[in-house]
Amino acid sequence: MSIVLARIDNRLLHGIIVTQWAPQSGSNRVMVIDDETANNSISKATMKMARPAGNAISIITEEKALTNFKNGKYDAEKLLVLAKEPQTFLDLVKIGVPIKKLNIGGTTARDNGIEISKRAFADSHEITVYESLIDKGVKLFSQYVPADKEIEVTKEFLESKANS
Repeated sequence: MSIVLARIDNRLLHGIIVTQWAPQSGSNRVMVIDDETANNSISKATMKMARPAGNAISIITEEKALTNFKNGKYDAEKLLVLAKEPQTFLDLVKIGVPIKKLNIGGTTARDNGIEISKRAFADSHEITVYESLIDKGVKLFSQYVPADKEIEVTKEFLESKANS
């Protein structure tokens, strides 16, 4: 199994993912991990229609994703993994899913939060989760579209943003 792109995005699967990130990543499966979407038949059906060409799609709960990864279901896949929250990726890393890099793509502004980039924000809990991911060897960066310059997100970066 190879995770070719792991991305936090509050919109999950949308045009930029379909037309830019999926083709660039070389994925053959897009995995959306989101309990609310996975349990809403209309949202799930709509998102399945947006599946990038050449990719299978899975829209599953976090519990199902953890079980499937543990059972090796995606061992032969090149995955583009999307979730709304960094905690989802920390939970995956904790069970041994190899995530080398995590793109903090698009998130909404947070009360008392920090601005990571023009389209990505984090609250104090998310900052703690990001720091845990960094401690586990995950490289964090923010990049909304592939043409944007990557913004490296380190503990020092997060600390400086929190203190400004």
